[in-house]
Amino acid sequence: MSKPNPFLHLFRRYYTQHVLKATPSTRLRPSTAPQCLRERFQTQFKLRLQPTLRRHMAGGPDSNNGLDPAFVSILDRPAKMARVGRQHGYGLIILAVIPVTAFVLGCWQVQRLGWKTDLVARFEDRLTFPPLELPLRIDPDAIQEFDFRRVWAKGTLRHDQEMLIGPRMLEGEEGYTVITPLERTDEKGNVSKILCNRGWIKKDTAKQWFRKQQGALPEGEVVIEGLLRAPLKGNMFTPRNQPEQGKWFFPNVQEMAEWSGSQAVWVEETMSKWRRLWNSNIGYLIE
Repeated sequence: MSKPNPFLHLFRRYYTQHVLKATPSTRLRPSTAPQCLRERFQTQFKLRLQPTLRRHMAGGPDSNNGLDPAFVSILDRPAKMARVGRQHGYGLIILAVIPVTAFVLGCWQVQRLGWKTDLVARFEDRLTFPPLELPLRIDPDAIQEFDFRRVWAKGTLRHDQEMLIGPRMLEGEEGYTVITPLERTDEKGNVSKILCNRGWIKKDTAKQWFRKQQGALPEGEVVIEGLLRAPLKGNMFTPRNQPEQGKWFFPNVQEMAEWSGSQAVWVEETMSKWRRLWNSNIGYLIE
């Protein structure tokens, strides 16, 4: 014979003392009380929840289980797609402009690369040509076609009209670019001058008396060989020269030619009948 379950006795004792002593309104009638312990437990649980259910259905303080009465469930307000039927904002327009701008800049870089490659090839080809003798009178409109062409001219350097452009930095040192007019005379006695870029000197050697002692100011007739260059163009940030004070900040060929009475012709000296020697004190010597 099996032994009785001890927990069954405890459940019977509990329901006998508490459930059967309930109020007459909630006490089960003997004729309708279930005989099964499980059914009796479910019946008493439903009876205890009846007041709460009634308040919930009536909209009482416990109707939302302690939540804010203004609370709206996500089920009552389903999610909607953002910007449905609306125009796009500025952010999307900016994102669309970025790839277009990058494409345009890429095309510009390719075109600029082709232009530079053609320019370098043309200048290298001109450097292989033999030097031309500059005529006494030069057409300014033809200079662009002979840009970077090797030329030579014979005349006298006018050191009294020398112009120092700067300051200019070279290898971390401050100095100036020396521009000296070259005066030429033909067989008929006609006189003409061109601008000759003779190179760079240190700031400490800007005084002519110092360079004259070193032999850097040749006298008499000289032969200059160099590159014919088109006039440089300035921009809105280019400082203005002060010729009356002897201050030149930018090689404005037209302005320098008017001040010295020369033609607007710019020659960058590369060779002369003197040999250019480098000197750590004055920059270079001509002997």
